[in-house]
Amino acid sequence: MQTGYAVVIFIFPIVLEGCCVGNHQRRKRITAFQQNITHQYYRAVAGEVFMMPCLRYVSQHMEVGWSRTGEGSKGNEHLSVDCGKKFLAEAKHSGKYTSLTCGSKLSFHLRVVEKSSLKCFQPEESSKYLLLGAGGEVTCPGLNCSNNTEVIWYKGNKAVSEQSRASCVKNGHLHLCQVSEHDTGVFFCDRQIIEQGVKWTFRRAVNITVIPHYTPSYPPRIIYPVGNTTEEVELGQSHTLECKIYFPFEIMFSPEVRWYVHSSGNMANMTAQYKEIHPQEEGVTLQEIKVTQRAIIKDVTPQHLNNTYTCIASNTVGSSSVTIQLKRKHKVKWPSLAGYPVGSLLLVAGLGIILHVKWLELQLIYKSYFQHGKHNGDEKEYDVLLSYVWSPPSADMEGVLTLSSPSGPDTDEVAACLSSMALLNSEERKATQRPLEVLLPQVLEDQWGYRLCLLERDVLPGGAYTNDVVLAIQRSRMLICLLSANYLSNNNAVFVLESGVQALLQNSTLKVLLIWTSRASASLIQPDPPLPTLVERAVKVLPSLDWTPGKSGRATDKFWRSLRKSMPDQRVKLVSLMQGQ
Repeated sequence: MQTGYAVVIFIFPIVLEGCCVGNHQRRKRITAFQQNITHQYYRAVAGEVFMMPCLRYVSQHMEVGWSRTGEGSKGNEHLSVDCGKKFLAEAKHSGKYTSLTCGSKLSFHLRVVEKSSLKCFQPEESSKYLLLGAGGEVTCPGLNCSNNTEVIWYKGNKAVSEQSRASCVKNGHLHLCQVSEHDTGVFFCDRQIIEQGVKWTFRRAVNITVIPHYTPSYPPRIIYPVGNTTEEVELGQSHTLECKIYFPFEIMFSPEVRWYVHSSGNMANMTAQYKEIHPQEEGVTLQEIKVTQRAIIKDVTPQHLNNTYTCIASNTVGSSSVTIQLKRKHKVKWPSLAGYPVGSLLLVAGLGIILHVKWLELQLIYKSYFQHGKHNGDEKEYDVLLSYVWSPPSADMEGVLTLSSPSGPDTDEVAACLSSMALLNSEERKATQRPLEVLLPQVLEDQWGYRLCLLERDVLPGGAYTNDVVLAIQRSRMLICLLSANYLSNNNAVFVLESGVQALLQNSTLKVLLIWTSRASASLIQPDPPLPTLVERAVKVLPSLDWTPGKSGRATDKFWRSLRKSMPDQRVKLVSLMQGQ
């Protein structure tokens, strides 16, 4: 057992030295490369990509800026380059750079040499294709001309050996165990040379391109048009034929796409007859390259409708093709210009009929809700003309007067009046259980202080009734009608309402309010005799309130608040119900 254990201990370090396994020796070599970090000497080759190094002890989150100190090519003394930035090396970049980091002054010398000065230069070493998913080997350019095989490889500003991937370096060659898409880019290899006692780091660049395969395995696939198709065209207009193809990746990619025209059984290249645009690469992925080929027919003629157009795309594996035929586009026939005036006339006539039928309602709505109140300051003898018809006494006609403070900016007198009424004892509440015809005059006149006109009280008997009604309306600012089945069946009451509607149409200062005392909808009443047309249409649109006897105190309060808001703004001083107490 002890012998086997010793064998494992002996073999295990040897396995670690194999490729694709990280080892501690590589990290030691990297540290040795960067021990003297206060003075760095780098060489680059003109025309190759170069990246300014980022020193080891500087935090990864810091960007070191290298600034030219005055040495180098004339006119470029103040050149600055960021740490980790890639650029194409030129002779003008040679010189001494410094950077102040963490309180230390760092010095960096860069010398850009020409390719002709190198002992051996092989351009093919500067680029490499690696197959996706397989292992790959990358050679440091110029390594074969040097005896030093100590090389450190970088991808970005971090050594490859320190990255979380399976790789190793053998004799200066970088071995990647499995190539991925992320390996596409520039790799740098650093090796040291000594000249005149100065240790230089010679940095070379290798451009890596990851490919899915070396040769394509299938012909191009055309995605548009889909199969053989037909396109609509307009005679006399230009038309563009378009062919979209996906080509499988090739190292030496040269797409071949052509449009051909079949005319009278003969096929000819369209380039000689039409303007054919050079193929355009519109999308490149690792697996495929999207190419679009267009051909323009400047002026479509009937002859073009008889031709067949073929798009052919080819690569080293084979070719694909689709065909397009053209057909004439049929324009939508709109009605002749003579039909437009007739249609417009019918539309205007229809709108006119609708306005004529609903003109009365529209006038009443406008005057009741938008026009009223422009002349509230006009002096009138009465604030309200109250019109009603006595209803037979019954339980259904009784309501409970329960007043609370109305919402809105009422005066202090209104608040005091309503507050005092809320304090009525049960005996007084029973006394107010009376019909609205009796209750409303008391509230409007005695409690709210409005000047009220009652025909049976304020109009002298013996005169013409019609003249008295018209005169009373003219002397009032507002008309309130308590509507019920009895009211709409009474000729005198209906005449008052009709006169008020006519006055409203003539005089916008008059306000008309309807209070329904026995139902909520005018359509439920069938008066005998029938109502005049003016009244029948007016009761549907004029402002109205509902008085429902026997409801809760909250419903009654809501009615009084709504009535209070509907009253004219100008009124006499309110008289409190409890003034005499």
